[in-house]
Amino acid sequence: MSTQITLTLPDETYRRAVHLAHLTGRDIADVLADTIDISLQPFGSEFTTGRPIAELSDAQVLVATNTRMEPKQDQRFSELLDKQQATQLTSDERSELMVLMQVYQEGLLRKAQALNEAVQRGLREPLEP
Repeated sequence: MSTQITLTLPDETYRRAVHLAHLTGRDIADVLADTIDISLQPFGSEFTTGRPIAELSDAQVLVATNTRMEPKQDQRFSELLDKQQATQLTSDERSELMVLMQVYQEGLLRKAQALNEAVQRGLREPLEP
C-alpha cells in the first residue's frame, strides 16, 4: 500500500535527488521515496511496533514508566545538542540529531503514556502538581 503526497523541497535537496536519480537511472520519485524510507527506519522498531501501553501487564507498564534512551544514544544526543548550540553541526550531524530527537520524543511520549496508565491502574500515585 502506498500513499501519494505532494511536498516542497529546498532547491539544493531537489538538485541532489535529481543527480542521484540520474546516476542510478531511476525515477526521482523512487529515489525520494527510498531516501525517506531509509531515513525513517531507525524509528520503525521499538516504538511504532510496540504494543499499546493499555495492553501491557502491570509489570510491563511499570517498566515502561522508567525507560530511558540507550546510554550511547543519550551521550551522542547531548554532544549533538551542545554542537548545535555552538552552531557547529555538519549536515550529517543535523540529520543524526533529528533522528535522535525523534527517538527521544517518542520515548518520552511512551513514558508519559505509561505513567498515565500506571496512575489509572493504581500502580503509582499521581505526580505532584
